[in-house]
Amino acid sequence: MTDPDRLEEINEAVKSMDDKDSVRIAQEMTAALSRLEAVRYRALSRLSELRGGVRSVVQEVAMALSLVDGFAGSMVATGVALTSRLPRTLSLMDRGELTGFAAGKVAEATAWLSDEDSLVADAVLEARLPKKNSEQVRKAASYAAMKADRSGAERKAAERREGRRLSVAQGEAGVASIEVRDGPVEKVTAAYQRIHREARALRNQGDERTMDQLRADVALDLLLGGQGGVSERTEVFLYMDLTTYLGLNHDPVKMAGHGYIPAELGRHIAAGPNTVLRRIITDPLSGQVQDLGRTRYRPDAATAEFVRVRDRECRRPGCTRAAHTCELDHSIPWQFQGETNVADLVTYCKRDHRLKDEPGWLYHLDADGGLTVTTPTGQTHVSTPPPLHDPRPEAPPF
Repeated sequence: MTDPDRLEEINEAVKSMDDKDSVRIAQEMTAALSRLEAVRYRALSRLSELRGGVRSVVQEVAMALSLVDGFAGSMVATGVALTSRLPRTLSLMDRGELTGFAAGKVAEATAWLSDEDSLVADAVLEARLPKKNSEQVRKAASYAAMKADRSGAERKAAERREGRRLSVAQGEAGVASIEVRDGPVEKVTAAYQRIHREARALRNQGDERTMDQLRADVALDLLLGGQGGVSERTEVFLYMDLTTYLGLNHDPVKMAGHGYIPAELGRHIAAGPNTVLRRIITDPLSGQVQDLGRTRYRPDAATAEFVRVRDRECRRPGCTRAAHTCELDHSIPWQFQGETNVADLVTYCKRDHRLKDEPGWLYHLDADGGLTVTTPTGQTHVSTPPPLHDPRPEAPPF
């Protein structure tokens, strides 16, 4: 759909442009991207239509486009909304006057409206959205939706408060974020004020942390039941080989459900006063987990623990939910002579466990732990437990 030679010409031309031409080209490319995104939304909507709107469409899109499930779900929902309830918003994208991100804000703000009221809001918004940034678009769409259905807006506010939830976002270099979504505004405001007061009190007592650091630390301490910066015990799975633990190398350390953290941070966490270390035996050539270092017979609970330690995360390709929060499932179903052992068991989060049983999804577990998933469209995606350490060359014979 794009001419590589033409793009190469543009890239070369950009190198000699002045500031005005640079802005102009950026605007033209943004408009072109909007038109392409409109095509993608139509394709995703068509896929959902062909599948009857089943939930597994989201997982298939996530794997096919290498997206996280939440973003894939948002894209599918936006595509369906634009093609069915927001045709004028979609036409703005066709004209390059609205980005796909901003269109998603319109779809989200009007999702609770009936089809008829959505069309009313869509008609009002057509003239108001061009040249607006995404936050302005969100506010305009929210206002139009409330105007289109005033009583419904009140019901929606109550429903949103009922849908309050806690979310976690994993970051890089040993950090993550936690957020209360759609909490009652009065409670969220009151909670922030309490956190701020306690942080300010610590600061006034001579604490040298910044106010941002103090507010974050106080909030986490309160959630964990502590007070004023006292650390609380929790359970995380760290994957670190012995040489890294001893400081002989600085290979990144894997934390299940989060990703990689620097070696020094991994050693700091592993050296905590309540840390429990578990010896894990690996295959030196592949780095894959072979055993948890037990010398006694493995009971069922130990088999489950072995599978979770080996898999680290949900095995559906692209899902990163930590294995110790997941469910175990047979690769070969129990009713079809599947066995309850480490060669047949894999970890799935609750959502992907349900996905496995939907029509058209095929799963095959190899002897080395590699899992091949075939989607209803025939595409294959492979999930392999990452090695605990880099494969090591076989020792030369003496």
